[in-house]
Amino acid sequence: MFDFDEIASLKPFALDREAKESLFLRALGDLTAFHRQRCGDYRRIVDGLGFDASRVRDVLDFPFIPAGLFKMRDLSSVDRSLVIKTVTSSGTTGQAASRIFLDRNTAASQTKALVRIVSDFIGNKRLPMLIVDSRDVLKNRASFSARGAGILGFSMLGRDVTYILDERMDLDFNATESFLERHAGEDILLFGFTFMIWEYLYKALRRAGKWLPIERGVMIHGGGWKKLQSEAVSPDAFKDALRDVCGLRRVYNYYGTAEQTGSIFMECCEGRLHCSVFSDIAIRDHRDFSPCQVGTSGLIEMISLLPRSYPGHVILTEDLGRLTGIDDCPCGRLGKTFSVEGRIPRAETRGCSDTYEKRHA
Repeated sequence: MFDFDEIASLKPFALDREAKESLFLRALGDLTAFHRQRCGDYRRIVDGLGFDASRVRDVLDFPFIPAGLFKMRDLSSVDRSLVIKTVTSSGTTGQAASRIFLDRNTAASQTKALVRIVSDFIGNKRLPMLIVDSRDVLKNRASFSARGAGILGFSMLGRDVTYILDERMDLDFNATESFLERHAGEDILLFGFTFMIWEYLYKALRRAGKWLPIERGVMIHGGGWKKLQSEAVSPDAFKDALRDVCGLRRVYNYYGTAEQTGSIFMECCEGRLHCSVFSDIAIRDHRDFSPCQVGTSGLIEMISLLPRSYPGHVILTEDLGRLTGIDDCPCGRLGKTFSVEGRIPRAETRGCSDTYEKRHA
């Protein structure tokens, strides 16, 4: 089995196409063999596809499994006694949720990868941190929603971590203003899910007619774009709105899924989502699953070197996207870049925000 520390020591965007292909061919070979041996359902899928490891010549030769399969089957490659945490995907009421089983090593690898990736964008210094959510989402530490897992992972990047929504999901102005007074003149990190930020931070400030002094803030957000699109809110409009109510100018979007927690894809200043040394993507034609070239829209296949406790290393999502380049981003980071265009038709509406729905009297 390849050594995770081998990639953890690398700069997260340091490998060019050739070097990354070599690393992923070897690592994915190890992971596929490992999960094939340890997970019966995965073995039956791979064998049913007629997969022959000796014929692999390209990373895209490894078999993928659909993300929806994690809603139908409990897929695990470790004994249940070793599972320390179960992450469930978000979804609409009544829809099945994915269940992702993490052992201690996989959870630790996810955290390390997340910290390495995000630190490349915001620096290595731990900043005072505001979480645009309620602390209640973390009540059960053995079973997390994607929302809770995201909060727990990103909170490792901050200090004096403060949740600014109360148990009713109302903005706690006293806690927020007290935090900003303590850290006046400092850079501040904010994290939240896109729809949550829009609904419970931006709209709350607009209703109250308040302005928060967070000009030195750095915001990281992801998930929930589908719900904003229904309100005709574009990414640029989202950034402009935050600048209007709290002066935020450094706003980074990211793409990720519960099925590959930790393998996030950060958006750079050029508006491109970046693959790191821990993960990669491919775009496949929905008609025959053949690889798409740069600029052609298709289904997003996510590839990660992190999952060892479950066979989630190669997953075909229900999201549409397109490659925007390889090793050519003006920001200077190497690797593939891509954009996300939405969900395939008839796929259920969901997002990593695990969106809180307010109760109406």
